[in-house]
Amino acid sequence: MKISLLEPLGVPENVIRDLAAPLTKAGHEFVYYDTKTTDKKELAERSKDSDIVMIANNPYPDEVVEAAEKLKMLAVAFTGIDHVGLTACKKKGVTVCNCAGYSNETVAELAVGLAIGVLRHIRKADEAARTGGTSAGLTGREICGRTVGIVGTGRIGIRTAQLFGAFGAKLLGFARHESQEAKAAGIRFVGLEELLRSSDIVSLHLPLTDETRKMFGAEQFAQMKPGAIFLNCARGAIVDNQALAEALNSGKIAGAGVDVFDMEPPIPEDYPLLHAKNILLTPHVAFASEESMLRRAEIEFDNVAAYLAGTPKNVCKI
Repeated sequence: MKISLLEPLGVPENVIRDLAAPLTKAGHEFVYYDTKTTDKKELAERSKDSDIVMIANNPYPDEVVEAAEKLKMLAVAFTGIDHVGLTACKKKGVTVCNCAGYSNETVAELAVGLAIGVLRHIRKADEAARTGGTSAGLTGREICGRTVGIVGTGRIGIRTAQLFGAFGAKLLGFARHESQEAKAAGIRFVGLEELLRSSDIVSLHLPLTDETRKMFGAEQFAQMKPGAIFLNCARGAIVDNQALAEALNSGKIAGAGVDVFDMEPPIPEDYPLLHAKNILLTPHVAFASEESMLRRAEIEFDNVAAYLAGTPKNVCKI
């Protein structure tokens, strides 16, 4: 079979070649593109004659899936698959596999880092230290003893809760299905409205679906405590980010840490969150660490090997 990796995976090329070696040794053709493209014609050309296509978080829309006539399996080196043309995949019977679990630790650590950054005014403190300032006006708040609401208690949400719990936080959770694993991590499940009313920190860990799109808007921010902070390391489109900016600027909530937006960075200069008060932004880096990049590359190639062996794993429901 022809296997095409259409974009880099954040690891050195020699790692890619080492991971691909068992595939080529078994007689499969492996093609690697070391640059990213969003051009649909170029993506279709790179996918030409491929039985298996490997991508990361680069968009792979319906038109490209349709153009890839031989496509049987799409291996996605990412947790979410909302950037994939799932309608065409379902129509053509393409098996879609993801790399769920590769970034659990990395995303959870950044969520906690953003919380600390907002609560302790780290960006303002850094600026003060560099410009002859003092600690005046920089008194922060602790995580210990505060209530953290985890919205979405999958593996990333649970790991985030565990880290906040290690700081001494009380943990609330909201999810469609309550899990024993989440309860074992100290999470007490409540309704969303109660979670928003009771939490000092609200951390979002949901996938982007038709049900969750724009799930957080003005109504939800109005239910939060005036002193609460909001964290989003999940998907930007789950949040009405204009409403979030207004909630920050009006003082309805006290702060926010955001890693994801309505588009992939770079962010347009007029984007509302760029001009909101007391917000700490990162350009969609929550998933990216040296360790997580290696994990996802290993999982990606393992998914391909499993499919070729007739025992596919990490298969996504589409």
